[in-house]
Amino acid sequence: MVDAALIQQCADPGLKPAIVEQFIERAGSQDPLAVTIRSGSRMVLVPKPTTSDEAMELIRQHVGRNIVRVGVTQYPAGLGVMEAGALKPDLVDRCENIRMGTALFAKVYRIVTKWYGNPTESEVLPEVLDDAIIAWQTGYFEGTAVFRAADPGEVEVPDPEKDEPASDAVEQLVDAAEEEVSDPVDDEARGDDPNKAGIRVDLSGIGAE
Repeated sequence: MVDAALIQQCADPGLKPAIVEQFIERAGSQDPLAVTIRSGSRMVLVPKPTTSDEAMELIRQHVGRNIVRVGVTQYPAGLGVMEAGALKPDLVDRCENIRMGTALFAKVYRIVTKWYGNPTESEVLPEVLDDAIIAWQTGYFEGTAVFRAADPGEVEVPDPEKDEPASDAVEQLVDAAEEEVSDPVDDEARGDDPNKAGIRVDLSGIGAE
């Protein structure tokens, strides 16, 4: 569990601490150097980095070609970056990763909350959080690419039930993502439809009109 003081210091103020805790517990990592790489639905086996320099080198090798998630919040590396050389070591700094990740997740949560009609009923809020976490993991919600979508603006984000378990949908998504594990040497070049490839980040297309 992430230290409460770290959440207070680093997390986006638009999210309540209870939501940040659940978000990191269910979608993030305790290791600030954690780099998760997927090619489509397959996890790519890579050496575990032990220093920030090793983690950044690993990220630069794969960003733009594979799905790359980084750090405590498993932030989508390469988002808004035109070339791999522009990636900053903030990605693997614990506090900065929490700051960036929770700010982006807050937008995703607002998108999902607005779609639900800004509910306040306690029985609905855990479902909203579940869908927001799925959207974070896949990059999509109801056909919308949530990371690049416009922020809907101020939306009241109430606390869900703190002890509410993850929904079956979240568990099924994680199980499906872990079904296939491959070595990068054995992976053939993939021509997946980017709209069906989860959160693949293509640096060459970012910023294009």
